[in-house]
Parts: sequence; structure tokens; C-alpha cells
Amino acid sequence: MSEKVKLLTILGATAVGKTKVAVAVANELNGEILSGDSRQVYKGMDIGTGKDIADYMIDNKQIPYHLIDIVDAGYKYNVFEYQRDFYNAYNDICQRGRQPVLCGGSGMYIEAVINGYNMPEVPANYELRAELEKKTDTELIELLASLKQLHNKTDYDTRKRLIRAIEIEICGKENAIELPMYEKINNVYFGIIFDIDTRRNHITERLDYRLKNGMIEEVKQLLERNIPADDLIYYGLEYKYITLYLVGKLNYDEMRLQLNIAIHQFAKRQMTWFRGMERRGAKIHWIDGFLPITEKVNLIKQMFLNNVNS
Repeated sequence: MSEKVKLLTILGATAVGKTKVAVAVANELNGEILSGDSRQVYKGMDIGTGKDIADYMIDNKQIPYHLIDIVDAGYKYNVFEYQRDFYNAYNDICQRGRQPVLCGGSGMYIEAVINGYNMPEVPANYELRAELEKKTDTELIELLASLKQLHNKTDYDTRKRLIRAIEIEICGKENAIELPMYEKINNVYFGIIFDIDTRRNHITERLDYRLKNGMIEEVKQLLERNIPADDLIYYGLEYKYITLYLVGKLNYDEMRLQLNIAIHQFAKRQMTWFRGMERRGAKIHWIDGFLPITEKVNLIKQMFLNNVNS
């Protein structure tokens, strides 16, 4: 390669065991972990976001990690802020001669930093959001299409993202927005993958374990800290459905069923995004999730070093 590879990225859908692999790889390469997860930034949101902090200890050594627990729960962190915080941590790791290892499942966040997308800093417009919430999804898509050309569905694969896209476009038309300039990072992608049935089993088993081992109590504690229920619902998945259960809008069985379905749908969207990345030119080296972790690590390490040295 003409430019030295600077970043190793390990991605995959939820519940495929990315963190343990990334930590083991970082241990082999004198590395540090950069989280590529849009919800692990929040303090106190641990079980539901799968931080698995204990996994960062390997061979009696703590592997440093970044972009975890950096903002308070209740705050609405965004991809612009993630880019800023990522590049600060990434540059610090590189300057200290360590190997940065990006690990996560938030495809938009991962692509934004690796490809150096120039994204505008647009503050939340809560009055506009309240008006947009009154509209149907179809009306919102039509509104967004009137503001910009829609090339794909990434702007409106969720209602939250659709409203945010409209908010950005309206702000851009009403104000001169200065874009930050980021450079593309020379990177090698690795993905951990299982067949669909295995992935689904892992998701359901993990959900049941977490429900029995503190996840409901975690959400309850967030509510007791006076974080509004609507803010927790905004974060989606575990925090949405468990909040609805705790405020009496769902019974336990309804919550568990709807949450399980939502996580499966989320995993499918993650894989759709990663396949889209490949169509956009990303080369993802997919690693069989059934391989023993030592084989995964050796394979990733060998392929990465070959790219670095080629």
C-alpha cells in the first residue's frame, strides 16, 4: 500500500463477540481500543449497551479504551461530536506510538471517521422536532426529498434519523454552516460473522441473561436519577422497551417479546449497513465467528501486518 495502514477496525452485528476479539488483538499489537458504538458513550448505560468493561482486562493487563462513558445519560450525543472525540483520541494514540483498534457496530459512526466525512455541527431544534413528530413517516420522507436528493435510505432507516436529517437540511438552508475538515484514514476492516440462526440464538440468550442480571435495575436507576423517560426511549432498544415496561405501558412478557424482535431487526440493519459499505468500496475481511478466539486473533493479526508491510 502507498500509505502506511494506521487503523485496524473490527465490526459486526450485535452479540457476535467483537469486544473480546478486539481486546485480544490490541494486546498482541500494543494497541488501544476506540469504541465504535453510538450508545457506549453514555455513563450509567452499561448492561444495555454491552460495554463489557471486564473484557478489557487480559493476561492481568488492562487494555486502554476510549469513547466510553464520556457523556451523561440523558444527553443526545451525535455523529459530529463522535468525529471530534474520535480524532482527538485517535491522534493521541498514534502520537504515543500505540496501535489504534476501532471496535463497534455503529456503521454510520465507523464510516464517518474512517472516510473523513465532513459533517455539519447542527444544534438540536426542539421546536422543529416537535412539529416534525406530528407528521407520518411518509410525510417526513417527502419533506426530506424536497430539501435534498435522496440517493439511498440511510437518512430515513429510522424515524429519529429521518427527523435529524430534515433538521440538518433546514438549518443548512437558513444558515451558513462551516464544515470541519477531516482526512480519510488508511484502515483495514475485519468483520466477525455468524450464520443468521446462530446470531439470533446469541441475541435471545444474551437478552434473557441481561434481563435476569441487572438490566432492568439499570434502567430503573436511570429513571430514579430523574432522567426523563422520553430521553431513555430516545436511545431505543433496551432502554426504550424496559422504560415502557417500568412506566406501565407494557407488561413483562410484552416488553421481552417486543425487545427481542427489535434487537433482531437492529442486527439485520447493521448487516445491511455493512453490506452497503462493501458496495461503497470498503473491503471487509469476514472472520468466521465459530473459530476459536486464538485463531481469530492470529488471522486478524497476520492479515493486518501483511497490509501494513505491503
